[in-house]
Amino acid sequence: MLHNAVAHSPAHHERERLLRMLAVATFMIFFQAYMVAPIIPALSNAFEASVQTVGLVVPAYLILYGIATLVYGLLADRIGVQRVMFASLAAFAALTALTATSMSIAQIALWRVLTGLGASGVVPLALVLVGRLFPYEQRGRPLGWLFGAMAGGMAFGSTLGAVLEPFIGWRGLFLLVGAAGGIALLLFLPYRRIIAAAMQPVGGTLGDLIRGYMNLLGTPRGQRTYGNVFVNSVFHSGVFTWLGVYLERRYGLGPVGIGLALLGYGVPGFLFGPLIGRAADKWGRARLLPIGLGLSTLAAAGLLLDLPLVVAAIAITILSLGYDMTQPLFAGIVTSLGDKRPGQAMGLNVFTLFVGFGLGSLIFGELLRFGFGTALGIFATVELAVAIASLWLFRPEIPYVATSQSSGGRMR
Repeated sequence: MLHNAVAHSPAHHERERLLRMLAVATFMIFFQAYMVAPIIPALSNAFEASVQTVGLVVPAYLILYGIATLVYGLLADRIGVQRVMFASLAAFAALTALTATSMSIAQIALWRVLTGLGASGVVPLALVLVGRLFPYEQRGRPLGWLFGAMAGGMAFGSTLGAVLEPFIGWRGLFLLVGAAGGIALLLFLPYRRIIAAAMQPVGGTLGDLIRGYMNLLGTPRGQRTYGNVFVNSVFHSGVFTWLGVYLERRYGLGPVGIGLALLGYGVPGFLFGPLIGRAADKWGRARLLPIGLGLSTLAAAGLLLDLPLVVAAIAITILSLGYDMTQPLFAGIVTSLGDKRPGQAMGLNVFTLFVGFGLGSLIFGELLRFGFGTALGIFATVELAVAIASLWLFRPEIPYVATSQSSGGRMR
């Protein structure tokens, strides 16, 4: 596939400033998504409900978030990415703040469903913009920034959510993040022109839409990419969602202790996301993806053991590194699949990612009926199989320069 041309490219300094703003918005979306799982024990106590019941709040958000991305990607292709992104960011700010008014777990779940529907137009469209603003062979670094922001949101959301909850309460958490989202919306206003120019609306019929999905899923490259995005997201969400409960049961930790133990989750991507992206551009995704999947397997298997708390915290950090070396690289491949409909391609990617997140949380929760050992063992075994298969599946994903020398400048 020929690497994408960059349309309507702004000046370098404008492009870099927009990239930083997109990273800020991405950070906040993931902060609020990941601040909920570690406070499941606290919400369970506050509403006198089982952790399994409270845990349903997580997939309630994630699955609806994933479904809505399909709609937002199509809307962006039709009416313009800037309109959809700004409306979604406004919905994120308002609905997150309104969650603080909940008087029951059912009401929290309802607000989380609405937030998932409203907030899901920001991150996928940020990834689409990167695909338009940067050529494929330079896309690893900016994608590294966005996935580093995701990782930072995971790290600080999971940590500060648990640490701050005893001091400002769960209601205070949602109000604080909602206010931050409102401020980010105001700071984004000067970038409307750049966003609008980067990606022009694309028309089309229902038949064009269906053919677009068939084209995305009809090639071996699309099938292996979207398939691995799904399985990998099931694994990571399933393990991460229940780490708070795992730490409470195995080590007797309270909210602050859980937050500190989770401190390493997201840190590798937050610190090294751009470097991982550069490495993918230089050495190829074929080399890094099996390593990332293998590290994820190793971390989950390590949690099966009776480890000291410090070592368990290191395993959680390795688990995060495994995520940072896989999902951003899959997204890089997706940005080259969409052709004239990048919103549709990335919408399908984020749909696959977040539906996997939601199902992973549900499946792991059901397996907990048989204990953490069984749940972790099954998840680690599946991830190991995916890691082994990736050695063969992603062999064509070699750097653009290397490919151009052997195939006349085409990306495999």
